[in-house]
Amino acid sequence: MTTPGNNGANTPEDDDPFGYLYEDGQAAGANPPRTGGGYGYPGPTVGQQQPGVPRTSYNQVRTVGQRQYGQIPQQQYQGPPQQQGPSPQQQYGQPTAQYAAPETYPGGAPLRQGPPPQQTGGGGRGPNTKGLLIGAVAVVAAVVIGIAVALASNSGDKDKKDDTANPGKSSSSQPSQQPSTDPSASASAPVNLPKDDAATLTLGGSAQVGTNVPGAKGTGGAFVGNFNSVGASVTWKPNVPKAGQYRLYLQYGIPGVDANATITLNGKAESRPMNMKNFAHSPAGDWAKGWQNTYALVQLDKGVNEIKLSCEQGNQCNANLDQLWLAAP
Repeated sequence: MTTPGNNGANTPEDDDPFGYLYEDGQAAGANPPRTGGGYGYPGPTVGQQQPGVPRTSYNQVRTVGQRQYGQIPQQQYQGPPQQQGPSPQQQYGQPTAQYAAPETYPGGAPLRQGPPPQQTGGGGRGPNTKGLLIGAVAVVAAVVIGIAVALASNSGDKDKKDDTANPGKSSSSQPSQQPSTDPSASASAPVNLPKDDAATLTLGGSAQVGTNVPGAKGTGGAFVGNFNSVGASVTWKPNVPKAGQYRLYLQYGIPGVDANATITLNGKAESRPMNMKNFAHSPAGDWAKGWQNTYALVQLDKGVNEIKLSCEQGNQCNANLDQLWLAAP
């Protein structure tokens, strides 16, 4: 009898499952496989096993499709087994069932092979350069707008500063003011004060018009000469826009020697004469190089005033008179 510890005299390597296909196998009585029995040579009875003769006590043949391989019994997953304490494997650093990956449990999610494919812009042509370009353009546009705003702000601040520094400056959008017909209007407005040639004024005494000394600024080089005698005079009647103090200028010529004359305003002689010194330090006796100018402060009334220059007692009147004009002090 064959027992689990005794498989008989024959071993599996002595079996030939395809013995029934060969001549010697058929001679030995080998038959095709049968349902529920072995295959190959017929098995010997107890005590009749012969060396080299196969038997079927350790192998059973099934029809095709009856046997299934690699099937895992279907069961509902109940979670990892509860353990009261660490197993010997866990004591040596082995992972516990609680920390095992879910895909290792029966019925768990399948293991993902490798990272998911990355989706890139441009149909697999590389990074999304279009988005980067749009971002760069947006940054440049923001910088340009910031610079424009800063420049506009600085311009506005400059205009405000200019308006503060020049409060009298009018805006171009404001209507222009009509000029005033009043001669005493704003003093800031330019006023053309009178100026005349001495040769065109009223002469008195020995004074007379001359043209024999070059360098005179009067029309045609004319001037008033022969003024060096008592009673010689020149009377001027300028019209001023308002009452006040003015500078009375005189263009004169001397032969390198100081001179002076009396000033009379509206019939009243001034205490201080018109000083005609040799400021240019012209050489003595040279009338052509003695042309120069001087001024005296006078108080005039609004409108026409009478100004008289005369040679009186005590004056040094050796001079030629060229032009007279008024200016603001």
